[in-house]
Amino acid sequence: MKQAILVGVLACLALGCAHTTTTTAAMGFFGTGNPLEGLAQLKPGEAMRSSSSDPNWKNGNADCRYIKPGDTLVLAELDGPGVITHFWNTIAANERGYSRLLVLRMYWDGEEQPSVEVPFGDFFGIGHGVDQPYQSLPITVTSEGRARNCYWPMPFRKSAKITATNEGRTPINALYWYLDWQKLPSLPQDSAYFHSMYRQEFPAVMGQNYLIADIEGRGHYVGTVLNVRQLTESWWGEGDDFWFIDGESKPRLRGTGSEDYLCDAWGLREMSNLYYGAPLMKGYDAFSKTSAYRWHIADPVPFKKSLRLEIEHKGVTFNPDKSVKSGFEERPDDFSSVAFWYQLEPHKPYPALPPSYDRLYEDWSKLIEAESLIPNAKASEGPVTKQDGIGSGGAQMFWTPGQENQTLEISIEIPFNGKYEILFLLTSAPDYGIQQIELDGKPLGSPVDLFNRAIATKEYVFPAGALTAGKHALRFVNKGKNGDSKGYFFGFDGVLLNPKK
Repeated sequence: MKQAILVGVLACLALGCAHTTTTTAAMGFFGTGNPLEGLAQLKPGEAMRSSSSDPNWKNGNADCRYIKPGDTLVLAELDGPGVITHFWNTIAANERGYSRLLVLRMYWDGEEQPSVEVPFGDFFGIGHGVDQPYQSLPITVTSEGRARNCYWPMPFRKSAKITATNEGRTPINALYWYLDWQKLPSLPQDSAYFHSMYRQEFPAVMGQNYLIADIEGRGHYVGTVLNVRQLTESWWGEGDDFWFIDGESKPRLRGTGSEDYLCDAWGLREMSNLYYGAPLMKGYDAFSKTSAYRWHIADPVPFKKSLRLEIEHKGVTFNPDKSVKSGFEERPDDFSSVAFWYQLEPHKPYPALPPSYDRLYEDWSKLIEAESLIPNAKASEGPVTKQDGIGSGGAQMFWTPGQENQTLEISIEIPFNGKYEILFLLTSAPDYGIQQIELDGKPLGSPVDLFNRAIATKEYVFPAGALTAGKHALRFVNKGKNGDSKGYFFGFDGVLLNPKK
């Protein structure tokens, strides 16, 4: 029923049915409240599809496409008039962060500059280059974040071109897709074109609000995806949203807090709903990641000449002694966003999309596989071995102490003087213990409980501060185990030394 409602609501927004002759289907939707009533009326046009189906449709099953690094694949070239009604895809790729390295572009009526230019994952509502499922009206993602569906109506008069560009270092091994569309006799004169644009600031610039959208033309705004990676602990989202419409010097729409704009309250929690949600919300520790969305479907924001949407990046700040300095002060967290809107006139040129690896927080090519460190590992108790079949490189370092308060020490090489974040890929399992990570005898954060009922690899990021080039002692101290754990074991997949400005 959600998708049936969506087709009625969004088709009216995109195609301007409120300003044209009222159809029987529209009367059914708005008259009785039954979203299926309009299905009894015959529809104009023809159902069409562009997909990755094997050209040998009778006997072939090669239903996907391969994209080499640097290559662009054309998903569809359509002759109008028509409207795209559904876009499904799923991707097989080995490179971490692939969903930020593969860029989606859409061109309407032969335009040279795309109206949609967004990394795949962000366009479908999840940032940070990760996969995460959720459900909403215009976008639904399933299969643990790997099956992406979009129902935004996308009308075009003459033509539509949709492409995918692999800006990563490794191939996209398989891209499967359906682009379902309706070929129509004509479109209403006020049918607006769908637009979507990505922005980021790593970190957000101090002294100015974070800019989500800066639009010129006539149209209406229909949605925001906001991603935050917080660089310090506690609450990042006390900032207000401000909407400057048609060149006004004061914001016509003013908010009361980031979670309020995102339709939640008293912070955020992981959830997804028809019009708003935070499908990715990893807490308030340093380096926690959030992806949230706010769809303006029931409340689109019209503009006649221009629209500028800003949000403050304010929240809790701390003094050097870790005491709270303020509950409402600018924070330099990592912000990125996607704006969604419809407009009639050609859009002004978008800012250049940030280079591919600038869209990620880490350079995963620098990952040190932990199994390569086994020769210099020293444990106070229990063997340290290579365990195949687990981890990013097909193996991990596996330590099996039989009791708590045991240590595993490894020497790591810092390449040059500077400030660093250190990212660990650690395995969780039913028989794993609690580990305190130390660098040169100093703890990195709090102990991490690696018990999990299923085997999984998780990222843990810690600020290490200023480090000198050369060898440093990395130590794992077994602090016991979860009451449900069957053992004190430890699986170490990899470590990434991430230099910071």
